[in-house]
Amino acid sequence: MKRIILLALATLMVVASAVPAAAITQGTPDGEGHPMVGQLFFYVPDDPDPRFTTPGAWYSCTGTLISESVVLTAGHCTYGIGLDGASTLPEGSGGTDVWITFEEYPNLDELLAPSLSFEGDNALRYETWSAALDGDDTWISGTATPHPQYDPASFFMADVGIVELDQAVHLDEYAELPEVGYLDGVSRDRTHDKLFTPVGYGVQSLVPFYDPGGTRQWSTSKLIDLRGTHGIPAGTVAKFSNNLGKKHTGGACSGDSGGPLFEQGGYLIGAITSYGISPCIGNDGAYRIDKTLDLGWIQGILDANR
Repeated sequence: MKRIILLALATLMVVASAVPAAAITQGTPDGEGHPMVGQLFFYVPDDPDPRFTTPGAWYSCTGTLISESVVLTAGHCTYGIGLDGASTLPEGSGGTDVWITFEEYPNLDELLAPSLSFEGDNALRYETWSAALDGDDTWISGTATPHPQYDPASFFMADVGIVELDQAVHLDEYAELPEVGYLDGVSRDRTHDKLFTPVGYGVQSLVPFYDPGGTRQWSTSKLIDLRGTHGIPAGTVAKFSNNLGKKHTGGACSGDSGGPLFEQGGYLIGAITSYGISPCIGNDGAYRIDKTLDLGWIQGILDANR
C-alpha cells in the first residue's frame, strides 16, 4: 500500500542565506489586498538544523491579525518556540522567540547574515539573528500559544495557535472569525462556488522548478469536501484543490502554514492552512476553526487582550 506523508507547511530556513520563504503556488502579488496577513519567523531550540552540530532551527510560517495584537496561525507554527533561546518543552507553550512582519516584501535576506557565516556556531547565530529582529522596526515580537490539545505527533487534529504581539498593529480592518459550522453550510449550499482565497508567504513552486518567490501572494482555491483524508476524521480538516482549474488558480506550499483561506471577496477566515502532500500539488489540508471549542478558545484570548 502506498504510504502518504502529510507535510506540515512550515518552512525550515535551510538555504545558505536567510532568504524568506515566498508565496502561494501559482500566486498573484498581494499588494495591499490583505495587509492583516504577515510572515512569522521563529526559533525552535530543540529542533536540529543540518548545518550545525547543536540543536536550534528557524522556521517561517504565515499568520493573520484578528485584532490589533492577536495573530491567528497554525498550532505547529507556535509549538516548541524558544523562550529567550531556552526550550519550552514539554508544554511547548509561551515561547517568545517569534517575530512577525506585515511587509509585502520581508527583508530577512537583507537583515540576517547567512547561516554559513557562523561556521557551526549555532548559539552565535541565535544571538545575532534575534538581536537583529528586535532592532528592526518592521518586525514585531510576540508570545506563542498552541491550542491546549495540540499534539506534535498528530498535529493536524488541533492545528491552531495564537501569537500575542508585544506591539499593537493599527489597521482599518482585521480578519473575521467564522460562525460555528460555517464550512458545513458552505458545503451544503450547491449554489455556492466554494471558492476561497489562500494568502501566504510560502514557496510558490516546487515543480517543474523551485521558485521561492519573496512576497505575500494570494490565489483562488476550490473547497473539495469536509470528509477527512489520510486517516484524519471527518469534521477536522477541509480539503482544498491545489491544481489549476477553470476558476481556481493554485493553493499552498511550505511557509504558508497558518495562513488564512478567506471567503472569496472578503476577510472572513474559512479555515487555516495546515498541511499538504509534496510537491505541493493536488490537494491541501486546512484546519477547521469553525468548531465550538476552537472558536471559544480563540475568543477567550481575544477577550483577554481587549
